[in-house]
Order: sequence, then C-alpha cells, then structure tokens
Amino acid sequence: MTRYFAGGDVGSTKTNIIIADEHGRVLGFGTGGGGNHEGVGYAGLQQVVHTALQQALAQCGIAASAIESASVGIGGYDWPAQHADHVRALAAAGLTMPVEIVNDAVVGLVAGAASGWGVGVVAGTSCNCWGMDAHGKLGRVVGEGTRVGEYGGASELVARAVQAVAYEWVLRGPPTMLTPAFMRVTGAPDLTALIEGLTTGRFEIDARHAPLIFQVALQGDAVARECIAWAGRELAQLALCVIRQLQLQQLEFDVVLIGSLHKGGALLTDPLRAALVPEAPRARLVPLSSPPATGGVLLAMRAAGLDAGAVRAQLLQSAAAFIEQP
Repeated sequence: MTRYFAGGDVGSTKTNIIIADEHGRVLGFGTGGGGNHEGVGYAGLQQVVHTALQQALAQCGIAASAIESASVGIGGYDWPAQHADHVRALAAAGLTMPVEIVNDAVVGLVAGAASGWGVGVVAGTSCNCWGMDAHGKLGRVVGEGTRVGEYGGASELVARAVQAVAYEWVLRGPPTMLTPAFMRVTGAPDLTALIEGLTTGRFEIDARHAPLIFQVALQGDAVARECIAWAGRELAQLALCVIRQLQLQQLEFDVVLIGSLHKGGALLTDPLRAALVPEAPRARLVPLSSPPATGGVLLAMRAAGLDAGAVRAQLLQSAAAFIEQP
C-alpha cells in the first residue's frame, strides 16, 4: 500500500502544500495566499491551507485521510502557546492526520540543507533565523525584527538606506546616489522635499524598494554598498546566535539562505560569509533552490519513522519536475 506524506509552507504572501509518496515522488502541489495568522487571523490561515490542500489532493486523486502524516512550516508560529490555535485551524482545513507544526524557516532549512540540519537564515520582507542540530534540537532568534534589534531583511535594509539619505540632508553623511533614486520613485523635486515627504507620510519607501538599493550599489555607490554589507553582517549575527545555541561552531554544516533578498548575490552574501568565518569557519552558505514545502515532507517522513535522507534527492528532483510541468 502506498504511503502518503504532506508538507506545507505557509508564509505572509503565499502558501504551498506538497503531497509525496514514501519513495519521494511528488504527486500533488497546491497553492494559496498568505496564511500568517498575524496578518489574516486563524480563519484566514484555515482558508488558504484548505485551498492549497484541495488542489494537491485533486492532483493526487486521494482523500486527506490517506495521508499518513504532515509537517507544516508557518510564518508567525513562534511560541508553544500558539500551538492549539494552529492545530485547530489546520484540522478545520483538512489536515486531521498527525501534524507537526514548525516555524516556516525550519522547513526551508530542512529543504535546503544536504544533511537535513544546519541553520536557515531568512531575508525576505523582514528577517529570521532558526537552526537544527543533527539530533533535532532547535535554536532560534526572537523573529521580531527591529523591535528586538534583529536586522537584515528588505524592510530593515530600506530603513537603513533612508537613514543614509537623511544623513546626507543634515550633512551627517556623504552624498549618495540613493538620493536621486528615491527622488525618482517618489516624484520629489529635491532632497528637502524628499525628506519632508518621507517624514510626513506623503512618500513611502518600503521593502518593495530593496531591489533599487542593489541597483544603485551595482552602479558603484559606496553608501548603497555599505547598507547592503551592513544587512549581510546583521544576518550573520542572527546565524551566530543560533550556531552558539546549538554548539555548531567547529562543525561542518549548511547555512541555508532563504528569502528573496539573498538573490542580491555577493554584495550581501560576501559580508555575511566573512562575519561567520571567525567563529564558524566550516559553515557553508547554500541558497535555497527547492520549494520549502519539500522540507515539510521530509519532516513528516521522519516523524513516521522513515529514513528521509534516503529519498531526499528524489523528492527534490521530483518537486522541481512536477512544479515545472505546464
């Protein structure tokens, strides 16, 4: 009899559910909108997971009751006190089988790390970092961004760039090509008008404008380059927190780069790597190239007592081929 496993990745902007068999063959893939309860509530979480699950089940041609176990990574799932509400929402969505719930950074880590453990550094709209050692012990940062002094995502990078423009205006810092770039996107006629508009709320420069900072940096602007390097160093600090918690300093392991900001390349990753080397010299930076939901499938297989590592390569290859189908 075929054994089925489900993995989920529920973020602030999108949700994916993957169903695979015990051989690592992906049989169904469903999508939905953002399901972080902090943004859409538990009713919203239930709805998007239900939508994605039904799509995946329809492709498989099975009922949810046929799935042996599932693991779902959920953005905003940070504390044990949230567990019961998440379980109820997932059960109402159709995941009534045994379900492991983790933070969404964990499924990305498991999907990206060749050994199935290591550290996952998230740099998307904001930042986060979770890790797992070879025995399954978890380490983490708070995951609350600037409120707790954790930086390195797009929001924090853009805020740093806006500070640099403000420093130019008050003669605290050097001129930067970020200034005319921000003037173009806001329509501000000069720097004074830009600062006035930003401080009064008439203009908004936010996480969506992070690619613009990389564009300016690639044109040779030293200030933009330093803003990105700062973000890389800050992400490294998050990773080092988790590395210390799990005592990985002397081990060889993967640091999985999760989130769209890492697509900025060496401008971000070189400073990140350089900041890791003194304390964790054997850490390897690995861009996440597989859907994070595959990490959920691997965790579900582990929970069922299977050797997930034996089918990992097949699962990742199958997921890539399945999702690329027209």
